[in-house]
Amino acid sequence: MRSSSAQRLAELVSASSISRVRVFAWRDLDDAEAGGSERHASEVLKRWAAAGLRVELRTSHVAGRSTYVERDGYGVERRGGRYQVFLQAFQHGIRRDRNNFDAVVEIWNGMPFFTPLWSRKKPNLIILHHVHGEMWALSLPKSLARVGWWIEHWLAPMLYRRSKISTLSPSSATEIESKLHLKDVEVVSPGIGEHFVHGGSKSPYPLVIAVGRLVPVKRFSDLIEIFVRTHEVVPTARFEIIGEGHLRSHLQELIGQRKASEWITLRGHVSDNDLVDHYQRAWLLTSFSLREGWGMSITEAAACGTPAVVSDIAGHRDAIDGGTTGILCSSSELMVETLCELLVNRDKLDQMATAAQSSAEIYDWDLTAEKLFERLLS
Repeated sequence: MRSSSAQRLAELVSASSISRVRVFAWRDLDDAEAGGSERHASEVLKRWAAAGLRVELRTSHVAGRSTYVERDGYGVERRGGRYQVFLQAFQHGIRRDRNNFDAVVEIWNGMPFFTPLWSRKKPNLIILHHVHGEMWALSLPKSLARVGWWIEHWLAPMLYRRSKISTLSPSSATEIESKLHLKDVEVVSPGIGEHFVHGGSKSPYPLVIAVGRLVPVKRFSDLIEIFVRTHEVVPTARFEIIGEGHLRSHLQELIGQRKASEWITLRGHVSDNDLVDHYQRAWLLTSFSLREGWGMSITEAAACGTPAVVSDIAGHRDAIDGGTTGILCSSSELMVETLCELLVNRDKLDQMATAAQSSAEIYDWDLTAEKLFERLLS
């Protein structure tokens, strides 16, 4: 049976003057380093397509993949390298997109596409998951990092000051308003896939998992050190890192240097079904990320009955109810202390697991897609 949100979305689309939507994003879901932003886009766009919209997503080239693909009812055009895509998409937008599409959606992921320069006469929406801030210095050489930071904090806000912004969490909205001085910011929470459900059985030994792209902002090197210190106190504990990225070999080497290969496993990418199994078996989900718009692994794990111990950052602060469905940690020392305390207290863990599972019931991708289309129309 079709959900009420899916039905309302179809009615909104039918009643609107929008039939074709152009969407801009840095990466496609097929990219080796695709993460929560790409998953969010895919979940929303396939629902927009199912509601009757012709949706075309423009992203950068994916090595070894075709330049155009149809996925779940929407089209994906992949052209240009990681940096060239911004200029190419901008030029194409001026020449063709402003005439061929009824509405424009930009997913602003650090470097903007500057769509307001040519799309203001159309319904448009900017999806901005979080401020990148310190991420520039982690990802680029010093001179380029300064340029990226200046564009994000000074140039882009002047051009986007009249744009409608959507973000994932109230804490991210607060940062966008205070750091980028953008005012028209509305929160639309992400959903959770229906396959993320409670079931199976917990691991017979204390098991902590972390899920995410193996990139600097996720601070997996620091998390491995947290695991090492936790293992010194709880020697029966095991730890798994699930994800892919260019830091894989570095992290594997670090695990070897810390003589932790027997109890820290770097699993790489896993299928959706396997990910559900990992969530269900884990005692805790953890993240020491520096920046997140939300932290989808937190609510996915919660739906599977697994609470979280995570860094105290914008996004995370709304993905959990601190002290009830998980714990926010302001330092690595506090995270070690919290993990050690919870891994030897199954009663407390069980209480948090029940609360986490209950809290996850409100997150629905159909509702997310409906609210974002409403925001596009507003």
